[in-house]
Amino acid sequence: MIASLSGTVEHVALDRAVIAVGGFGVQFSATPQTLATLHEGRTGSVQTHLVVKEDALTLFGFADRHEREVFEVLITANGVGPRLALAVLSVHHPEAVRRAVTEEDEKALTRVPGVGPKLARKIIVELSGRLAPTGEQVPAPEEPAAPETPETAWHADVVQAMTGLGWSEKEALKAVEATVAARPELDEARDVAALLRATLRDVGTAGTVRGGR
Repeated sequence: MIASLSGTVEHVALDRAVIAVGGFGVQFSATPQTLATLHEGRTGSVQTHLVVKEDALTLFGFADRHEREVFEVLITANGVGPRLALAVLSVHHPEAVRRAVTEEDEKALTRVPGVGPKLARKIIVELSGRLAPTGEQVPAPEEPAAPETPETAWHADVVQAMTGLGWSEKEALKAVEATVAARPELDEARDVAALLRATLRDVGTAGTVRGGR
């Protein structure tokens, strides 16, 4: 089993990255928050979890073992696959997920696309006692950094990344517009990754939109 990767970061996209290890470029999917810690051309490392299916091997990367632990517990719940678990961690910090399960906060869980009231209740019931809060402080939203190169049609890139996590295009666009309206400095910075992270945080905090799948 591949438990971690460490090497030169070859590529970082909005939903995946590639790290060179032993002459091979290893691709993995990750949350925008984890991807924000990686920089092309520099050494990077992630904790990983390999999902094995008959027709595919899919690697998921995490910023630390705490994020991976929450992911691995989430995918044991009926109805929660790896992609949905990653969507949960894209919207909520790992500690926030632990709190939502422990405090039976169905509303917080239903802010994730693909998680309706029934599935939220199932997650809480099945994972009760397995995701106890650690006491870790949930980080406050960071200020967006100025990008090195301005993006063109960058709102569309953010919408595309969100649809990949399960939102409909209409819901994603609504969420992006709400975040930009509330924080115009993000529009001025024109940083795709920063806007994506901010939009996901806003959805997780205020429930701007709810996914329908």
